[in-house]
Amino acid sequence: MVNDLISDSLTRIRNAGMRRLDVTTLLHSKSVEAVVSILVDKGYVDSFNVIEDGNKKTINVVLKYDENGRCVINEMKRVSKPGRRVYKGKEDVKRFKNGYGTIIVSTSKGVLPNDKAYELGLGGEVLCTVW
Repeated sequence: MVNDLISDSLTRIRNAGMRRLDVTTLLHSKSVEAVVSILVDKGYVDSFNVIEDGNKKTINVVLKYDENGRCVINEMKRVSKPGRRVYKGKEDVKRFKNGYGTIIVSTSKGVLPNDKAYELGLGGEVLCTVW
């Protein structure tokens, strides 16, 4: 059984990108679906769809590659872990990697990228960073 679905999903996406796979399958949860939808909005992943098989749900993620065949995602890191939660205020989530990267934050208004959280004046638990 997987304790941390978000870190498992990030690892599956990272490994599929290193192996140059077109599609990878993730275990479903609302937070994982929110993180993947942010990755699609920011252009790190091509698309995703939720598949229901009886009482099980999975997420199929279509990865994105550049013209040289390399994965668009350079690095994905899980920041807040079950053993050590990391929280940031609204000023601390302003920019990441000089605007080239994205911080995904779990706020009181849901899971948001850093630019939307800063616009709304929200801080929260830093789930992961992507660039």
